[in-house]
Amino acid sequence: MAAPTSISSASLTTSFPPHSHNKLSNPSSSSLRLSFSYSSLSLQTLSLSSNFNIPNPRSSTILNVLKTLHDSQLLSQSRDPDPLLQSQKPTILVSEKLGEAGLHLLRGFGNVECLYNLSQEDLCSKIAECDALIVRSGTKVTRQVFEAAQGRLKVVGRAGVGIDNVDLQAATEFGCLVVNAPTANTIAAAEHGIALLAAMARNVAQADASMKAGKWQRNKYVGVSLVGKTLAVMGFGKVGSEVARRAKGLGMHVIAHDPYAPADRARALGVELVSFDQAIATADFVSLHMPLTPTTNKIFNDATFAKMKKGVRMINVARGGVIDEDALVRALDNGTVAQAALDVFTEEPPSKDSKLVQHENVTVTPHLGASTKEAQEGVAVEIAEAVVGALRGELSATAVNAPMVPPEVLSELAPYVALAEKLGRLAVQLVAGGSGIQSVKVVYRSSRDPDNLDTRLLRAMITKGIIEPISDAHINLVNADFTAKQKGLRISEERVVVDSSSENPIESIQVQISNVVSKFESALLDNGNISIEGKVKYGTPHLTCVGSFSVDVSLEGNLILCRQVDQPGMIGRVGNILGESNVNVSFMSVGRTVRRTKAIMAIGVDEEPDKDTLKKIGEVPAVEEFVFLDL
Repeated sequence: MAAPTSISSASLTTSFPPHSHNKLSNPSSSSLRLSFSYSSLSLQTLSLSSNFNIPNPRSSTILNVLKTLHDSQLLSQSRDPDPLLQSQKPTILVSEKLGEAGLHLLRGFGNVECLYNLSQEDLCSKIAECDALIVRSGTKVTRQVFEAAQGRLKVVGRAGVGIDNVDLQAATEFGCLVVNAPTANTIAAAEHGIALLAAMARNVAQADASMKAGKWQRNKYVGVSLVGKTLAVMGFGKVGSEVARRAKGLGMHVIAHDPYAPADRARALGVELVSFDQAIATADFVSLHMPLTPTTNKIFNDATFAKMKKGVRMINVARGGVIDEDALVRALDNGTVAQAALDVFTEEPPSKDSKLVQHENVTVTPHLGASTKEAQEGVAVEIAEAVVGALRGELSATAVNAPMVPPEVLSELAPYVALAEKLGRLAVQLVAGGSGIQSVKVVYRSSRDPDNLDTRLLRAMITKGIIEPISDAHINLVNADFTAKQKGLRISEERVVVDSSSENPIESIQVQISNVVSKFESALLDNGNISIEGKVKYGTPHLTCVGSFSVDVSLEGNLILCRQVDQPGMIGRVGNILGESNVNVSFMSVGRTVRRTKAIMAIGVDEEPDKDTLKKIGEVPAVEEFVFLDL
């Protein structure tokens, strides 16, 4: 690597205006407005509402809208609309019920058609006439819908958090922005979680059913007190922190697990951040507020329940799939879990003969977390603002798919985009559980002048790699900085000018994570930061440095890192173990600091080794530590 000739630093900063309620005259004030300069991929942040920290941020907007509905309806009835003006307005199709406040905002901007319960065939027939589509969870916006739109559909708005029913890949391919409404139902979901907590503890549902059956069973429905009990909040985001706030008011001791939760925010609420295992082992009540991702899918299973305190009680108002429902039934039957209160299920609605739903120690509700009048109106306003902003050419802060990027920029940065995301994914997997990630430093080495190197896309992909593996957030150029700030993640950038070929925009990218515990100590620098570095070689991302150890391994498939005593035969021993388990090795590299002392072996593998294979690697006497990383 050539020696650096000069160094320049730049930190990610985002300007937030003071807290303020949205005004009816500016229905898109919660948008992140971005302007594109296609010659330089320049993005300029014009405005970004900070309402997301206000418990009921859109209350004034909703009230103002509702107060004007009657007058506006009378006005519209007294005037004949101008057909020419109507035809020039965008057409917005609303395929599922939306709050009237949101509809009013939409009608002020475009022609709104409310057509509910459309079949897939009817939706495909109608969509070619529409510029925007607003759905909830029932409408499936498939690739066929985007194909039928013939390029006219500019934005799909999901009135809620999840976007499982929208084909994001197809939307991006057809140049359609997808936005959602992730903040308006926070309080409603938190309140429902607390309602289920209290109802479960005092057997409210069961006692109610008993009395309505003509019984009086006071002795059967003796409950448990909440005061002094330990509540583990699994996922300390918007909803989780609001649940914690309310539980503290009930006199409970609250602990939380979330790899991204800022320690200062937790301390401000009197909440202790702990590891996953510590949380489930010490809690009397466990409240789930984590997203459903490949990492969290069925994370509460037989093995997890076995680690819990006997008689624990569980609440889930997040996603049904985070619980293995069959395992929960077994835990309820054997008394490991005393009671459960569930608002969400793996399959919704669940089958009528579901053992979980019918269990006498389970309290259930039909996904009512966001079902308050206030939340429904808030979601309607939030999604209406995002859709109107998108139709105006603005890009919402709640965009969940990537915007169009100039071909010449993508062509040059494409291999570095892949490298950036993979480095982010590797770095976050090196962080030990319970360590909250707050500070990330990215170092770019390049021969180009910093003014001629736009790294926003690369920073976005590093953010994507760090956040997406353990979050339901969808990160792209539009929302990366916003999402990072929401999660308390500060990303700083440093650019080192080196003497290398100017044909390549970047010589190398280094990612450092500070103030965390590493599950692989060899990845630490002398300053205690986790550090990995990579290059693009022959058009392919390569890992070139782990901590202070130099390696050279292609970032394809998966990766095993081993710290070992530097001695002959180590490559063969580990390779044989993998070969005996039919795990194909694609690349292998050994880096060391001093001959015959310590070395790092980086092994690229096509398949994920099973636990027995990894155990055998760890049992090799010369292997001091190892970690498997999923790319």
